[in-house]
Amino acid sequence: MYTVDFVEFPSGSAAESGRFFEDAFGWAATSYGPDYVDVRSGEVALGFQADPAERPNAPLVTVRTDDLDAARTAVERAGGVVTVDPFDFPGGRRFHFREPGGCELAVWCPTVESGS
Repeated sequence: MYTVDFVEFPSGSAAESGRFFEDAFGWAATSYGPDYVDVRSGEVALGFQADPAERPNAPLVTVRTDDLDAARTAVERAGGVVTVDPFDFPGGRRFHFREPGGCELAVWCPTVESGS
């Protein structure tokens, strides 16, 4: 039910980060506006956030689930603290949390397309 499949990085230039990984490793980069690029590297994708208002302070490991509400309940029952309430983004919905040791992570759930 849970798998790490995405890591988001702070970036001074999302476009340059995307270009670098395309040039260096041949990975596909998709721009979602001037401040965000998604890089597909295989099983774990990389995101580069350049918007100062949304840029994480450190790499943000993201766990995929099929049930965001159940994941939030599990995180809170285990002693985690939700730091960013669930929000929509292109392709899904996610929330951020801090585990008892102090690391911030996120859990996301893909958007279910009608007719899929």
